[in-house]
Amino acid sequence: MSEAKILIVEDEFLIAQGLARKLEKLGYQVIDIVASGAEAIQRTREFDPDLILMDIVIEGDRDGIETAAEIYESYFVPVIYVTAYADDQILKRAQVTGSYGYILKPFNERELHATIQIALSKHRQAIQLQKSLENAENKCQEKSQHLSRASHNLRNRMTVIQAIAGILHEYGEQLTSQKRQKHLDLIRTSIQNMDEILEDVLFLNRSETVQHPCRLQLIDLIEFCQNLLEEYQAIATEKHRIKLINNSSYYRVDLDRKLLHYILTNLLSNAIKYSPNGGQVILEISCNLQQVIFRVKDEGIGIPQNYFNKLFQQFERASNVGNIKGTGLGLSIVKQAVDLHHGEVSVESELGRGTTFTVKLPLTLSSEQIKVKPDKVSGCLEKS
Repeated sequence: MSEAKILIVEDEFLIAQGLARKLEKLGYQVIDIVASGAEAIQRTREFDPDLILMDIVIEGDRDGIETAAEIYESYFVPVIYVTAYADDQILKRAQVTGSYGYILKPFNERELHATIQIALSKHRQAIQLQKSLENAENKCQEKSQHLSRASHNLRNRMTVIQAIAGILHEYGEQLTSQKRQKHLDLIRTSIQNMDEILEDVLFLNRSETVQHPCRLQLIDLIEFCQNLLEEYQAIATEKHRIKLINNSSYYRVDLDRKLLHYILTNLLSNAIKYSPNGGQVILEISCNLQQVIFRVKDEGIGIPQNYFNKLFQQFERASNVGNIKGTGLGLSIVKQAVDLHHGEVSVESELGRGTTFTVKLPLTLSSEQIKVKPDKVSGCLEKS
């Protein structure tokens, strides 16, 4: 740790010189000696000292206490008062200025050193506390914004449902069966979207307040992934071709089923959503004794390079998504679920050419796990 930088504010030159020699002997760096409050403020701005030793009676139109108050408020530098006077009125004034100590002249080296060390330690704690409070305030503001956005999205869905319900109530018998079915499908989709938003917010809230347990259980990867792909045919269009590729040596592994569902459903949902012109969506599985690797590939709009550092932040969406609806929660959930598995997630993307997300989850194979036959499972599920 570098030696502390100390500024001396003292209008008696010989006293200041003696104090400086004592400080240097104790291992401190005296950056300057000044005699007035104006000079003290200027040097503080220029040199950013770690501590100021401030005489109360100094030159200029402000005394040491007024100077210390201004310095502490503007630059948050700790001040120790050094003076020959210690009456009650001076002490009361000094106490309200953020003072970190009070030393009477003449100086005792041991007392001087102890007071400085205590002041520096208290100031480090104050800085840490200030940072903690700022972080807590920022998180509170972010959470409030997140909840406001989620609330806005839910209200939008409810407005859609209310409008369609009104149409069905007023004109239901005049609509063709095809029109009625279309309106009912819109209601079903809106309810599904609302359910996804609530589930996402609840998952993130649980992750922030309590460590979500990772409950490992034996999963048949192929069956699990095939079921997922069949579910996602409902949101795919006739332009999408959804394919499962298995390159695994094992197909039964210990993973958290719920967390894996969060990971793959969000990645598949994004792959379909951000491929508005269709194309191939691939879920590829590779598994060995150490880890299982999932790759979700699409031929969609891609992700801008300058967005990669925000990719897994809550409610962040890339600049090129246009009118494609989304909450900005999916990838944040993927990241948290992967972290709970002690795994890693990465991305490769090219604008207009598509995106590939790679998730690696570590494994501890049990004796129950079964090796698959040489013929790999591979299939293509196409929207009919």
